[in-house]
Amino acid sequence: MNNKLAVLIDGSGLVYRAYYALPQLTNNNGEYVGAVYGFCSILMSLMEKHKSDLFCIVFDAGRHTFRTEMYPAYKSNRDETPENLKTQFPRLKKACVAFGIPSIEKKGFEADDIIATYANKLASSAYEVRIVSSDKDLMQLINDKISLFDPIKSKSIKTQEVIEKYGVLPSQMTMLQALIGDPSDNIPGISGIGPKTAAKLINEFRTLEEIYQNIDKIKQSKVKENLINQKNQLDLSLKLVTLEKNIDIDEDFYKLKISFDYNQAVEFLNSYNFDSLIRRLNVLY
Repeated sequence: MNNKLAVLIDGSGLVYRAYYALPQLTNNNGEYVGAVYGFCSILMSLMEKHKSDLFCIVFDAGRHTFRTEMYPAYKSNRDETPENLKTQFPRLKKACVAFGIPSIEKKGFEADDIIATYANKLASSAYEVRIVSSDKDLMQLINDKISLFDPIKSKSIKTQEVIEKYGVLPSQMTMLQALIGDPSDNIPGISGIGPKTAAKLINEFRTLEEIYQNIDKIKQSKVKENLINQKNQLDLSLKLVTLEKNIDIDEDFYKLKISFDYNQAVEFLNSYNFDSLIRRLNVLY
């Protein structure tokens, strides 16, 4: 284990979790603040649980990314962000500032791509990297220096957990995801191939190229037929599920140090009358 720990948090995932976990709370002015309350509550828990050298939150910068340029239908099946959540986004960013937590977003890229880039750079700079997210798309990054922590199940996810759940190595997750597709993101995959069949093919042939080079060895006629007829679809799916790991980023990692100021945090919480969170903060600090 490395002595230095960097924690990268999937902020967009946390925002939606905070929004849907609580009733639609409003402040004295009738403004929606439920997501802000939930987000601050989660931040406090994460700060306590994941004490580290570096600690930052990564957000999506919007729905338009290089993937929608490549494939306009990508995530087009998702509902629009609720208006009463959109209005809270600026306050969520202010919450990060109030707690002294660095936040990052980059136009044209998803939070996962930014996390992938930072994780790889930090891991090569002698950091142990812990990614806080329940998003399976990030499992492809797991190695001996990079792990996931599922905040919903409060569970660490490393190589063995990926093998147990999906039957493949983390480095093979992109192939598995490309084969099975992902309806939630509108990623097509290959018709009729589920996780078990995909894992079986990957374990037998190791790579997608080898699958096609040995296509006549596949005994299930429908699987074989779909692989042949939908190869272009598979190539697209692989590009969509593969995280970008070489985004141009600021490599001054010391900017990712948390700079918590108790008074600043209390002032922010007090401005929203989040008295119960102030009481929690008083116990922690």
